[in-house]
Amino acid sequence: MSQQNLQFHPFLAVVPVGADVSFPNLDPTRHHVYSFSPAKKFELKLFAKDQSRTVHFDKPGVVALGCNIHDQMSAFIVVTDSAWTARTNAQGLASFSDAPSVPARLTVWHPYLRAPGGQVQQVVAASQRSLNFQVRLRPPPAMSMADY
Repeated sequence: MSQQNLQFHPFLAVVPVGADVSFPNLDPTRHHVYSFSPAKKFELKLFAKDQSRTVHFDKPGVVALGCNIHDQMSAFIVVTDSAWTARTNAQGLASFSDAPSVPARLTVWHPYLRAPGGQVQQVVAASQRSLNFQVRLRPPPAMSMADY
């Protein structure tokens, strides 16, 4: 989860429980990365360009990231304990080609999703081989020039 151009990259990462995630600073300024999320609370105090810190994620859940120095910086790490987790592609599609033919519940999460907890769920029948639905996202928070 790099910091570059005063942003986290990528904005959203999906990792399995037990993953170690590095936070390399590629900016010419210092960053102070933190999360107060129940899935993982941590604080990476000031570190400079070309320095990196690592965090171990041992519980499933959504981890919201911020920088104590640059308020406009935000990102998310979804820590999952399921093999059936995917990040959608640029067209908003995800596939599970080897999914078993059993009833399931599909959950879609996005920080700007217009739904309680930022997620919607849909039941998938055992015989259903594809599922299409649309979600509506709120616009991202507006940033002023003072944020840069």
